[in-house]
Amino acid sequence: MKLVTFNENQVGRIADDQVLELDTASAREFFERDRDVPETGRRYPLAEVRLRAPIVPKKFFHTAGNFREHHDDLARVNWSHPVNKGIVFFQNVDAIIGPGDPIVYPEHLTSELDYELELAIVLGKPGKFFTAEQAAEHIGGYLVFNDITARDIQRREMESGVFSFSKAIDTFCPIGPYIVTADEIEDPHDLDMELRVNGQVRQKSNTGRMSVSIPQLVAYHSPQVYSAGDLITTGTVAGVAASTEDPFANYLKPGDVVEAEIEGIGVLRNRVVSWQDAHGTPPPAADQWI
Repeated sequence: MKLVTFNENQVGRIADDQVLELDTASAREFFERDRDVPETGRRYPLAEVRLRAPIVPKKFFHTAGNFREHHDDLARVNWSHPVNKGIVFFQNVDAIIGPGDPIVYPEHLTSELDYELELAIVLGKPGKFFTAEQAAEHIGGYLVFNDITARDIQRREMESGVFSFSKAIDTFCPIGPYIVTADEIEDPHDLDMELRVNGQVRQKSNTGRMSVSIPQLVAYHSPQVYSAGDLITTGTVAGVAASTEDPFANYLKPGDVVEAEIEGIGVLRNRVVSWQDAHGTPPPAADQWI
């Protein structure tokens, strides 16, 4: 099933070129009710609906450094600190945007706006303190995540070994375009991944290159207590702008169109816009006390 949130935050499933509305208040409730949700009988042409962020979780767990290639890529250009597996932190759910929503460039805060293609896991049921062997029953589905990052802010944060602000600014959390339920994905460890900026391939990999498997990740985070509909990210792959020979030629800028694609999961497309275009005013002064 491809589960969508659309129009006025209605929930539905895609069937061919139609969206079949489901009788639930949210995608979180869909999983809280163990997917036992009837259809309302209303149908909408897929081409005519406005897709929203497919879900707003109660908790959003980040995993960093799970693809060794990303660590090696940054080490090659002497990134400020190692990015090894085992780094975990929470994402700001209020920064979530959906397919087609603009990524607003806060030029008063950063001049190094980067992209990170990631697979995200949707928790299908609550739980805590379980093993990797038990993890499958808790996985409800998958979606595409583009982990937008302010690298200059991140470098300062990593001096203490923790980063969050650099990834949690308003609109920095595009997810979508829909949730593909777990039964639709035969092997989540063999999905091609590709991120493009203005049609140019920047990241290209496969989920099979993860250091830690999806069941292991899901089990590892479980002591933090899952609610149905929570999200876990799996980390990004090689090719971020910060790892290129000329990062400032590759960092995102207003006007760029970013397409984050994972085989079988979909294409998440967002445009970068300036603060002025988004808000109609110049950016406010930033309080730089760090």
